[in-house]
Amino acid sequence: MPIYALLKSNGSFGPEEVALLGNVFEDVLQTLGLVDREDPLTVLVAKGLVEYAKTGIRDPARLKALTVQALTQQQQQQQQIQRENNQQQI
Repeated sequence: MPIYALLKSNGSFGPEEVALLGNVFEDVLQTLGLVDREDPLTVLVAKGLVEYAKTGIRDPARLKALTVQALTQQQQQQQQIQRENNQQQI
């Protein structure tokens, strides 16, 4: 699972925080409908979650909301860029 490798390599989190972030990670993946742990989006979720946790946020609901929001916004931006590129090709 990508989250545990990131947390281990980071070394900034204690056992309770690792457990909390692992649970939030699973919750975010379930919310987004991501089941394939090899999907590049799961890595993005893990990286985003770790970045938010590095800022000191420990509230699971807030971590989840920020992570889902960031990924959703990123996907929307990519879709917008794709639409613009498609229109330029016409």
